[in-house]
Amino acid sequence: MHTDYKDRVGKVIRYIEDNSHRKLSLALLAEIAGFSKYHFIRLFTAAAGVTPVAYVNRVRLQRAVYLLAASESTILDISSECGFESVSSFHSLFRKHYGQSPSEVRTGLRQNSNYLHDLSNKQGAPNAPGDYNNRNRNNSLRQRAWDAMITIREIPGYEVAYVRHVGSYLGTRQAWDKLQGWACSQGLTPPVAKFIGISLDDPNTTDEFACRYDACVTLPPGAASRVGLAGPVQYKTLSGGLYAVYPYSGTVEHFVLAYQTVFGLWLPDSGYDADDRPCLEFCLEDPAKEADGKCKVDLYVPVKRRGM
Repeated sequence: MHTDYKDRVGKVIRYIEDNSHRKLSLALLAEIAGFSKYHFIRLFTAAAGVTPVAYVNRVRLQRAVYLLAASESTILDISSECGFESVSSFHSLFRKHYGQSPSEVRTGLRQNSNYLHDLSNKQGAPNAPGDYNNRNRNNSLRQRAWDAMITIREIPGYEVAYVRHVGSYLGTRQAWDKLQGWACSQGLTPPVAKFIGISLDDPNTTDEFACRYDACVTLPPGAASRVGLAGPVQYKTLSGGLYAVYPYSGTVEHFVLAYQTVFGLWLPDSGYDADDRPCLEFCLEDPAKEADGKCKVDLYVPVKRRGM
């Protein structure tokens, strides 16, 4: 991974460890790293191996265990001192991570001097700040292969009609069916129009069935005022600009790997940063004709030249 990216993620990790007792918003952490707020979670996760929220919680839990062993503070006070919003959320996360309540761990710590060592071995301690460096080193051959696959393109803005789906990204078929029925009535079919999917939420941090997805079809310039929007069909404009384009052909279930490839393997050493625009998924085949759950998509990731 590029040294600049390692340094920026390392800076965030050090800040989390020094300030875990404070309220830490994703916007603040993204600002510290100098990453796009829209894509910060993917970039941090690709480098550190866990989401920023998960890392914050693990650092807070580690400090809570130390306070349970070394202080007489109440569970309520420890919860507050470690930065948890409520004692109930502290109890829930603590039990989920360690398999025991804070009180049970405190009792175990006082009865057995090896308890903390055994607990850490069983559950796994939070990663040290430098752990992610070793996990994510890419050899030059692999990097050259990704660079050969990814192209940089400047595209215009698009006026689109769209139907929104809320739920699993594996269940967008109904939205596409509704959109295409309307598009056909308007004469909007390939090659006149392009079909674009937009996954608006990161499934690493949003519940699978709360994820938002827009199935879009491009409109001719100025056509928004002339077409008849109906039912669930809405209208918006997609921003143009610079995009890194990664071609994907395979199952819908594995499409998430395209995102991991671009954000985790290519972007850090590319000389580009992710920009604050959503990724665009250009369908290269008619979505209604995709067979056996397979798709052929160009993933457009918004980028800007590093340092700009």
